Amino acid sequence: MITEEQVKQNLEEILVPGAMRSPVRLNLIRQIAVTDQKVAITLTSAALDSNAEDWIKSKISKALEHLGVNQTNVTFIPAAPKEVNDIGLVIAVMSGKGGVGKTSIAVNLAMALALNHKQVMVLDADLGLANIDVLLGLHPTYNLSHVLRGERSLEEVIVQGPAGIKVVPATSGLKKMVELAPAELVGLIRAFSEISFALDTLLIDTAAGISDSVVTFSRAAQAVIVVVCDEPASITDAYALIKVLSRDYGVERFHILANMVSSAAEGHELFDKFSRVTSRFLDVTLDFMGPVPYDEFLRKAIQRQKALVEMFPTSKGAMAFKKLAAKTDRWPVPNSASGHLEFFVERLIRFGSGN
Repeated sequence: MITEEQVKQNLEEILVPGAMRSPVRLNLIRQIAVTDQKVAITLTSAALDSNAEDWIKSKISKALEHLGVNQTNVTFIPAAPKEVNDIGLVIAVMSGKGGVGKTSIAVNLAMALALNHKQVMVLDADLGLANIDVLLGLHPTYNLSHVLRGERSLEEVIVQGPAGIKVVPATSGLKKMVELAPAELVGLIRAFSEISFALDTLLIDTAAGISDSVVTFSRAAQAVIVVVCDEPASITDAYALIKVLSRDYGVERFHILANMVSSAAEGHELFDKFSRVTSRFLDVTLDFMGPVPYDEFLRKAIQRQKALVEMFPTSKGAMAFKKLAAKTDRWPVPNSASGHLEFFVERLIRFGSGN
């Protein structure tokens, strides 16, 4: 008698081109039905085109012949978001270089939104050097690497943070997570369509600089925040990031956040300086999101693994984050797809040529 587990074990031998992982590891399988020597398999087609589907069907039939299966029926279905999956705005928080306070911005903005009675989730998308769990004093058992290996669902790795925020933890010091194939990144984004709870805001804390993951997450978001400090390297690298995303990937609008400034006036001056440079050479729309002042209480909050907004709610930094959260809450939520891969919207990727 052929079992479902035997079928899965044989499917593990099939490596999908472009991802080099099996349909099981990519979480493509939705149902396996075994009747005598007949097997019916249902898979999701969210990250595959018709060429990939035909290739997988052929490989599955051959793989199951070794089990004595004389009839294999493989069906692909779209992985539409669940009806209860009610999502608001998806925001990517990024920077041209490290050390500008990007992760602290993401954490405290999330906290400020949550304290304003919003349902918020933070995705730690700095996949190889994740530290949001450390900043918040969380101790996750599982992380995104377990999702990519097919060992846990996305909901199983989510941990509850302070003020009710949800955190999707990543890994730190794992080289493989930094080198994910495009199909794996697509699969990761697609996994968010499987969550069964409502969200007002999903904040994505990307890696610093420009990488495949940064590009993928920024294009899949509905709004992009670029964190800039008043120092030459930060300004230069932020400009380079915006240049690549706009010219090569069609991201046209950016919200600029001036971090660690001495005053609101300095923040406005920094934005004006940055805006003058970009307007001369790039066809983009920049919006000044606002300033976050340098705050000595931030270091104390980090040392105690707390968010500044939670630990020192009346500090000048915390008050700035509350203003930013109020502004973010007024941003419109797109009611239609942008035409490329997005969180909670199923899209196709091209099957690797020559396979």
